[in-house]
Amino acid sequence: MPQAGFIRFSGALFLSSSLLLAAPATHAIAQPVAAVKQADAAVLAQDIASAGRVRMQSQRLAKLYLQSGIGLNGGAARQQIDQGIGDVDAEFARLARQARKSGIQRTYARSEALWQEMRVALKKAPDAASAEGVGLLADELMTHAGKLAMLIEGESETPVGRLLDLSSRLNMLSQRLARLYLQAYGGKHTQGVAVDIEQARKEFASGLQELDAARENSPASREAIGLARNQWIFFESAIAELGKADRREGKSAQHVATSSERIAQVLDQASLQYVRDYADGLRGSR
Repeated sequence: MPQAGFIRFSGALFLSSSLLLAAPATHAIAQPVAAVKQADAAVLAQDIASAGRVRMQSQRLAKLYLQSGIGLNGGAARQQIDQGIGDVDAEFARLARQARKSGIQRTYARSEALWQEMRVALKKAPDAASAEGVGLLADELMTHAGKLAMLIEGESETPVGRLLDLSSRLNMLSQRLARLYLQAYGGKHTQGVAVDIEQARKEFASGLQELDAARENSPASREAIGLARNQWIFFESAIAELGKADRREGKSAQHVATSSERIAQVLDQASLQYVRDYADGLRGSR
């Protein structure tokens, strides 16, 4: 039988060795847990971008519906509406995983219900009444999709970033501004619409300047923002022509239609780049 002192000494030695052996195992478990959290955060960033895209598409599709109604690139606008409907369907399918969360379920359900109603309305032949109906649905969907993006971001332990939020909002504003312009161009040139146009123009110009000047931009996101800035020059110039009683107005409407579509593309690229930059930052922090 070993002596009692040796038992105590052996026990102490054995305990120390066990802790040393256990340390790598604990670290090995912690690494996958951290990786899972980082992967979840990256998915949340993608879902925030998806909700932002729904918000943008609400205004874009209403804009395209107006275009179709006034005969401004009507055939192309109809094709873009059909494609946009498929894109929004896909965004809601991706966001369905968020619908299982109690804090998000109600807002998701309301957003999805509004989309289904708007989806049906977009299939109808455009006239003054249907265009107004689509516009009302678009504004309500815009509001709920924005809330959905905020709720999803609230699920993350760390903020995804103001640049993703800002690029997404600017994309929505660009489409809302084009839609308001087309309302006025189509005959609804009221004082209220004029005020909304000027407010949206100022907010977009200020936000684009802030986005462009952000030090956090990567070369890829900065390139996309530069393209948006170039298109904005044509867009803003065309808006300034609204209401002028000469032949330039028709040409200006064409500029608004084409440049707003290009802005939508490049700002969407910027938003996706911010998601990639965020995911890269998570991987670099491991």
